[in-house]
Amino acid sequence: MKAVVLEKPCRADELVVQEVPIPTVKPGWILIKVKAFGINRSEIFTRQGDSPSVKLPRIIGIECVGEIEDPSDSSFQKGQRVVSLMGGLGREFDGSYAEYALIPTSQAYPIDNDMDWVELAAIPEMYYTAYASLFDALQLKKGETLLIRGGSSSVGLAALQLAKSVGATVISTTRNTNKMEFLKEYGADFVLLDDESFSEQLFSFFPNGVNKVLELVGTTTLKHSLKLLSEHGILCMTGILGGEWLLENFEPMMDIPSGTYFTQFDSGANFKEKLLIELFDHIEQHKINVPIAKVFPLDEIDKAHLLMESNVANGKIVVVNS
Repeated sequence: MKAVVLEKPCRADELVVQEVPIPTVKPGWILIKVKAFGINRSEIFTRQGDSPSVKLPRIIGIECVGEIEDPSDSSFQKGQRVVSLMGGLGREFDGSYAEYALIPTSQAYPIDNDMDWVELAAIPEMYYTAYASLFDALQLKKGETLLIRGGSSSVGLAALQLAKSVGATVISTTRNTNKMEFLKEYGADFVLLDDESFSEQLFSFFPNGVNKVLELVGTTTLKHSLKLLSEHGILCMTGILGGEWLLENFEPMMDIPSGTYFTQFDSGANFKEKLLIELFDHIEQHKINVPIAKVFPLDEIDKAHLLMESNVANGKIVVVNS
């Protein structure tokens, strides 16, 4: 089968597709014929050598959609549509950048809808991360104000749609003036340029701060974002678009304003199948249109990574197998 095997940290243009054996099925594991998968920021980090827990060589890729090729000893049926994400996929064992993936039976989730593979592939990690962050970690409610720091990212766009679907007021940020109009057209109630005047901009509209903050930029803006919360407000750190994993000189007693709350969401460590089922129901119920930036064949995986690195994609980057 065709697969992208990461032998060592490399540049995007050094990714290559090679021929490797189709995985051998074993008890407790099933073989999926991968139809499509989305590109994720964490895969960029792994490819660059910034995921020390990932042992190379490894077929990377943390999510996929496809059909059961060999159900092994499970209750699945050959040809059944499934989605798989996280849980060690592409990190502890070989992942989705391939024509077939061998995954634990417990990590395959049946999908009962007729979405095409591209649209389906754009949902799992991106929308699950946004949905769980908003409705599990932040407990977002109708009428509340939500600040999405990093609003033009794929998760930021998904969060914008989901928050608007329940009647929240959404403030999306971007550092790119060219993306401001796009975010307005996409449904943001307020679009703020994330520059040195950001606090002044926000407090001119919301003098008491905002109820909830979805922090996608990460450690580089975290302390500042905490200061934008209203009384009893909650900040959830979900992303690290800023690229810095560690935060120096963080003093909880000083940096977390009294009467506010700071939490985080990690889809790998906190996956809940119940939320995934709720997510698909929510998307169908509210007729949410999934944003797809561009679709690539597996042979152009290098171009897909280059587009992700460019930070110009408005939506999910999807890779398909022919």
